[in-house]
Amino acid sequence: QVQLVESGGGLVQAGGSLELSCAASGTIFSIPVMGWYRQTPGKQREFIATSGSSTNYANTVKGRFTISRDYAKKTVYLQMNELKPEDTAAYLCYARVVGGQLGYESDYWGQGTQVTVSS
Repeated sequence: QVQLVESGGGLVQAGGSLELSCAASGTIFSIPVMGWYRQTPGKQREFIATSGSSTNYANTVKGRFTISRDYAKKTVYLQMNELKPEDTAAYLCYARVVGGQLGYESDYWGQGTQVTVSS
């Protein structure tokens, strides 16, 4: 099994910054992709950014958010700058994990960390 544990959420004023982190642990051979999504009550889960063979961002965060990875620590980060009230959400970590040398992939999600941006 694989566990993803997020940290770094909190309350920040509009225009401020936060950095989220997510560490993976468990039976892991490799992690081809790690990333971030966000969700607010009553809305669909929204793609934010992923890091793998390429790096991809949602248009809503491009230029403000930066995703990075520490492969040795199996950790992904999300640096969020110029935060807006509409960025308020639970931010969920995502990982596509290869559990063994046979190459089978599975998707995992963290529990989420709340980010609240006040106006």
